Amino acid sequence: MHTKPQSKLKRWLAIGSSIALLAFAAQAQTVRLSTSQGDIRIALDAEHAPKSVANFIQYVKAGHYNGLIFHRVISEFMIQGGGFTPKMDQRPTKPPIPLESRNGLLNVRGSIAMARTGDPNSATAQFFINTVDNAFLDAANSADGNGYAVFGRVLEGMDVVDKIRAMPTGNKNGQQNVPLTPILITKAIVEPKK
Repeated sequence: MHTKPQSKLKRWLAIGSSIALLAFAAQAQTVRLSTSQGDIRIALDAEHAPKSVANFIQYVKAGHYNGLIFHRVISEFMIQGGGFTPKMDQRPTKPPIPLESRNGLLNVRGSIAMARTGDPNSATAQFFINTVDNAFLDAANSADGNGYAVFGRVLEGMDVVDKIRAMPTGNKNGQQNVPLTPILITKAIVEPKK
């Protein structure tokens, strides 16, 4: 069977992308989020997002995420967690960090980014995992000119992310898009570097 040059190119780009991801993963600090739907393993990019990574690791090491839920799930957008208990009580946070959205990392499927309010420098503990490519969240394309800071990507567990994004949602305690069955982060740990 004859393969079109464009198909070969796509295949080589995919292979190159996989090799680059493996090389990145070998050097990156990783965090494992154990959830009620399975584990999500994330590689953090401290080179491009040092403040966001340091902030996230502090929260992980402090046990902040243990017992919290993914409280905002929009299938064709993202899954968001890091702020609320199953009863929708908000856990206290440290002061916000500066926005690192112009770091070259993009809001593509599988990337993890800091959630924030309308104030660009308001990110604390909440994060989201992009379930699709969301170029409109990148600083260069965003409506507010600031965008959202990506600080890593899912290494393993996109099947778990996809399970979570498929969960039925509704409104709860003034929040929208809350999974009707709580999706619990049972434990978050910083994995030892290999």
